[in-house]
Amino acid sequence: MENEIDVQETEEQELYEHLKIIVDKGQSLLRIDKFLMIRIENASRNRIQNAIDAGNVLVNQKQIKASYKVKPFDEISIVLPHPPRDTEVYPEDLPIEIIYEDNDLLLVNKAAGMVVHPGFNNYTGTLVNALAFHFEKLPQLPGNDGRPGLVHRIDKDTSGLLLVSKNEKSITLLARQFFDHSITRKYIALVWGDIENDGTVSGYIGRSLKDRRVMDVYDDEDKGKWSVTHYKVLKRLGYVTLISCELETGRTHQIRAHMQHIGRPLFNDAMYGGDKILKETTFNKYKQFVENCFELLPRQALHAQSLGFIHPTTKEYIYFEAPLPADFKAALNKWENYIAAS
Repeated sequence: MENEIDVQETEEQELYEHLKIIVDKGQSLLRIDKFLMIRIENASRNRIQNAIDAGNVLVNQKQIKASYKVKPFDEISIVLPHPPRDTEVYPEDLPIEIIYEDNDLLLVNKAAGMVVHPGFNNYTGTLVNALAFHFEKLPQLPGNDGRPGLVHRIDKDTSGLLLVSKNEKSITLLARQFFDHSITRKYIALVWGDIENDGTVSGYIGRSLKDRRVMDVYDDEDKGKWSVTHYKVLKRLGYVTLISCELETGRTHQIRAHMQHIGRPLFNDAMYGGDKILKETTFNKYKQFVENCFELLPRQALHAQSLGFIHPTTKEYIYFEAPLPADFKAALNKWENYIAAS
């Protein structure tokens, strides 16, 4: 049976597809938009046209127009957002914090504990259910089928910024930026251990052989997908360190798996061992203090703080930040006070 983690906490790469097609030697001349409609499942003319207009369709590594006629042995490369799932989404009037919205997109500051997309054991109460309710109140826009277009996802118990497209043209252009790793994304994390210097973690991320809910970092490219995280030290607090993480890639549980890989799991990340007191001192006073911090922050200490990207219509670079939520700030303040009093 498919578990909740497999469905809900999937990587950004799965929200769009990268296709390569080598045209058959017997192919007659045919407009590329018609050719792709025939070759790609569930590809409407509008979906193909948007991809071509966005520069997401290359022939022999060059951008083309919809009128281009394919020839035998042409190499076609396409980046397309996946079409909406067939499962019906029921609108629900749920509280969500929208920090920016226009005709093309919106940004949500997602609360920790909210699942992003309906799936196994989570058919209601998700961010997509809330967005579907919000979209019902919007005027119908060209290319908007009334369902939100997720460009990326963040884990259920991670808080912070999530970018949502409102029409097919914008999701096509935004998906390309994620595919090209040109989106600026920074996370704030509290990790176990005293980190002295900035650094980078890289490796191939794939499902753990022992527990499929967990991701491991491998040296073998056959076991996973390439991943890179750059981290900077923001504040050293003795037993824990506050860091910022900038992603080059968007893999499932990337920061959580990377920090665990270098022996610095996220504070209170139960899935990756961060819910244990990972320091040699186990004095009762210290142990009680950490447990109190766990109660204040009953999840992994990870917050998607910022997003920067090129707007699909204005073509201008825009940047947003979301402040640390109350639970994260409370635990951080408690650590700061503890170290100051030590």
